[in-house]
Amino acid sequence: MKGTAIRLGDDVDTDQIIAGRYLRTKDKSVWAEHAFEDLDPGLASRLKGSVIVAGKNMGCGSSREQAAIALKEAGVVAVVAESFARIFFRNAVNRGIPMFEIPNGFICGDGDDISISFEESSVEINGRGYRALKISDKMKEIIDAGGIIELRRKEI
Repeated sequence: MKGTAIRLGDDVDTDQIIAGRYLRTKDKSVWAEHAFEDLDPGLASRLKGSVIVAGKNMGCGSSREQAAIALKEAGVVAVVAESFARIFFRNAVNRGIPMFEIPNGFICGDGDDISISFEESSVEINGRGYRALKISDKMKEIIDAGGIIELRRKEI
């Protein structure tokens, strides 16, 4: 899988991903349209086909599931970070977003090309390879299915 990096910093919280003022609606397209609006008003238009690349503590803050939904609906193909807030990580997995945690750090700029291998837990940025932490087989199954709801539908 390939994408273009959208580089963010440390401590990107769920309020920055989707602001609370948009949570009154259940319309997922509204969340996608306004993703990262308070961080960068033009960022939502660049999300389709992108890989979000962050530093430490990606997805901190509230446990709002809408943050992961906004990323998925906006067309984000994966998220790479040095570390994740655990609830955000699990919400993203449950929505079918591939997550890559590289705790020893990596070099990546905004707009860099990224290739990711979910099966090998690897990320390549500008020709340089990085090994991500492995996730459980069950989490891989959820992501492969497109999310936990889709997995349960297939099981029925």
